[in-house]
Amino acid sequence: MDRDTKYLLRRIVIDILCLFTVGFPILLFYYFGKPFERGFYCDDESLKYPFKPSTVTSPMLYLVGMFLPITSFVVTEFIHYRQSNGQVARTFYGRAIPPWIWSSYKTIGVFGFGVACSHLTTDIAKYVIGRLRPHFFAVCVPNINCTEPKYMHKYIEEFTCTGDHPELFKEVRLSFPSGHSSFSAYTMIYLVLYLQARMTWKGSKLLKHFCQYICLLIAVGTALSRVSDYKHHWSDVLAGFLQGAVFAVSVVLFISDLFPVKHNPALPVPDMDTDPPSHTDSSIARSHRD
Repeated sequence: MDRDTKYLLRRIVIDILCLFTVGFPILLFYYFGKPFERGFYCDDESLKYPFKPSTVTSPMLYLVGMFLPITSFVVTEFIHYRQSNGQVARTFYGRAIPPWIWSSYKTIGVFGFGVACSHLTTDIAKYVIGRLRPHFFAVCVPNINCTEPKYMHKYIEEFTCTGDHPELFKEVRLSFPSGHSSFSAYTMIYLVLYLQARMTWKGSKLLKHFCQYICLLIAVGTALSRVSDYKHHWSDVLAGFLQGAVFAVSVVLFISDLFPVKHNPALPVPDMDTDPPSHTDSSIARSHRD
């Protein structure tokens, strides 16, 4: 096994382990998580909205949120490869890997890691807080007669849901923050920043900014639909959107290589895609300095 293959294999394995470590708890929350059992007031008007189907369904959210950025990454990296010179192909088990494939892998990997981190953070908040959704009464139909005077201004914690959709009894407690808002904000804002850094076509001044605006419109529209569909309170949507935006900016600035830090030209710039220098190389460097 050559040195290049060992390096790529080691990096891919470590990347997969990191993604699995962050992504696996998301599945545990989905199948086995139990949200905090928060109570309610009978006169709480914010919980008495009707149940409506989602304008942006979960399959639609994940399909657009993953397909659009990943397709943009691959196409953009391929175009950069065709327009650039001097990129060296890596070898993996004796086969050359085009540079644009490796660049796409790095970009998609960083993007996916941020998706998992943002999603896990959202789930932790949802299950710890357990805020009731605006359509709580319509879905749960608690076995409490709110017309009785003793329940009018009392905080009720002991109750049982008697609605016709028991599969929604868990979801009705997961209002804060909005998962749709955080996911759409992360994926679309990340794509906006990626286009800012990598889209360099000179054929139009406004095309890049038009694409960025469409991405932001998708994120904002998804977030606003969660309020109009009575799936979340406005504060849930705002918190989710801000969380996704913070994760997108943080991942772009501190994990990705889209906006590299400018180094002092007098100092050597480390190459993060190569193995560290060997002991022989270090001794040669010291001899030159001496």
